[in-house]
Amino acid sequence: MTRYIALLREINISGKNKISMPELKTALGEKGFADVKTYLNSGNVIFSDDETDVVKLAERIRTIILETFHLEIPVFVIPQDELKCLLSKAPSWWGSDSKDIYDNLIFAIAPNSIETVADKIGEPSAELEKVQICGNAAFWSFDRKLYAKANWWKKTATPGIGEMITIRTANTLRKVAEL
Repeated sequence: MTRYIALLREINISGKNKISMPELKTALGEKGFADVKTYLNSGNVIFSDDETDVVKLAERIRTIILETFHLEIPVFVIPQDELKCLLSKAPSWWGSDSKDIYDNLIFAIAPNSIETVADKIGEPSAELEKVQICGNAAFWSFDRKLYAKANWWKKTATPGIGEMITIRTANTLRKVAEL
């Protein structure tokens, strides 16, 4: 069995798309996923399965959520080892302990590509944010105090872009890579 990470997009945010993590864990276990764990309340699920197609896994989870919680939630799935490899390729400016910088990783949800997302957003704002594409993800860091002026910050949640991606912090991803 392969260990996977599923990232659910926009759940449990400001009272919207509420999903109980213990209930989700139970539902996934009942549908055949093994050794299911969740991390935080923001839709980070770690599990094992024999399936090797991440798109099929994402669709299975999406269907379980729809049937159990009556919510249409985009799901991104990545093998845990692939996430670890991706994190090992992080640029030197990403994932620091600086309290002035916020470090995220943006994943393109299939069938989208990170290149398409980056083209739609445009160039990062000089001196406010940095972006580096790696595989089908983008390392993204921005100044915490000036984030509202950053191009990528303004555009990642806009219609036509927001539904194509899911975003997690460096700390969250480091944690789920080890669970």
